[in-house]
Amino acid sequence: MSRIIGYCRVSTEEQNLDMQEQAIKSYAELKGLELVMYVEKVSSRKNERTELVHAMKAATKGDLFVVYKLDRLARSTKELYGLTEQLKEKNVDFVSINDAFDTSTPTGKAMFGMLAVFAEFERDIIQQRTKAGLEAARKRGRIGGRPAIEERVKKHVRTLFESGESANDIANEYGIGRATVYKIINEAKD
Repeated sequence: MSRIIGYCRVSTEEQNLDMQEQAIKSYAELKGLELVMYVEKVSSRKNERTELVHAMKAATKGDLFVVYKLDRLARSTKELYGLTEQLKEKNVDFVSINDAFDTSTPTGKAMFGMLAVFAEFERDIIQQRTKAGLEAARKRGRIGGRPAIEERVKKHVRTLFESGESANDIANEYGIGRATVYKIINEAKD
């Protein structure tokens, strides 16, 4: 039996979920389907959206995953596409009430295809901006990555390590990572 998996989210404790919840309840009544609701008050910037994780896990073949608006589910086209793709793989249709987005209809399926195109476009734009930013930095004389460790510092690191100092203590003293200490030690062996 198909169900509605409803997901509502607001960013802060002070905000109210009533409008979203009522819209999803009305949609479930209109469709005559059981409603399982997941609600949370957390910013979409947070990676830990526990109720969203629970809602995604709860959705099974034949269910409808329903939100009030697309921005309640995801912050970017890429994230939205990723989540809706997960639902599609589970044979769960996706509905955004306010945006008239419904993947159970031919129009909704076409919109989903366009969403994939926009997600790829967004990813390409981000890559282009990153490349342009790195190139501009290089032209200004900046090189990416961490600065090279001077040879005299490497000698001190090796000397301290050979005298019995721990890699942690050496790393803390020189402001480098423990893995870098081991890398310097292994360079000397090669």
